Amino acid sequence: MSFLRPFLHRRPSHEYQPLIVHHAEKHFESPEIIRDIVIGLSDGLTVPFALTAGLASMGDSRIVVIGGLAELVSGAISMGLGGYLAAQSEAEHYDTERVREQNEVRDCPEEEIDEVVEILEPYGLDRRSLAPVIDKLRADPEKFVDFMMKFELNLEKPDPKRSWICASTIGISYFVGGLIPLLPYLIVESAKTGLYISVAITFLSLILFGYTKAYFISPQNAFKGGLQMAVVGMAAAASAYGCVKAIERFT
Repeated sequence: MSFLRPFLHRRPSHEYQPLIVHHAEKHFESPEIIRDIVIGLSDGLTVPFALTAGLASMGDSRIVVIGGLAELVSGAISMGLGGYLAAQSEAEHYDTERVREQNEVRDCPEEEIDEVVEILEPYGLDRRSLAPVIDKLRADPEKFVDFMMKFELNLEKPDPKRSWICASTIGISYFVGGLIPLLPYLIVESAKTGLYISVAITFLSLILFGYTKAYFISPQNAFKGGLQMAVVGMAAAASAYGCVKAIERFT
């Protein structure tokens, strides 16, 4: 049995390597872009759909296509400009608040230190335990301002390219979403047939979009979110269709 000893020899404890488990956290890297896509697609799927449904009641597919494309282009530009202006306002608000915070850190540092303590006290940190942190903040006024901007005002510094990214994302998302209800009228000649196909594919698109959006927010209510999105879109289209029919009847 001596020949088995090399194989049966127990390894010293120091030879065993500890099992290292790497923890990987998964988060959205760009939540602002996701939000912009949701805004653009939700409006793009509902507004052009309601308009084309209303125009389809006139029975002329050509009118639907011309009116739908005009609304699609103007709507995408309008939504994009709205996103651009909103992002610009956000950046200007951040800059204004940062200047105000810089003045407060320079002119009344003790009051700002008291605010730091008030912010962190709910987490079990008193002034004594925060002394090293306070000393570090005193030594670097810009870091002090960064701290107050984030933890007092809950403001993150916007990306300098945020305005253009927001505008293009919302505008393109709106245009893509609006093409879905318009496509059937480009394929079939009958406005009535185009309306039926448009309702079917838009209904499915609204459910899918609503489900996907709700899934990332509240997975247990994903199906409910899809149905709600579809009901809102169908209600808007039915209202537009009924309004056009009513106008035709009384004119």
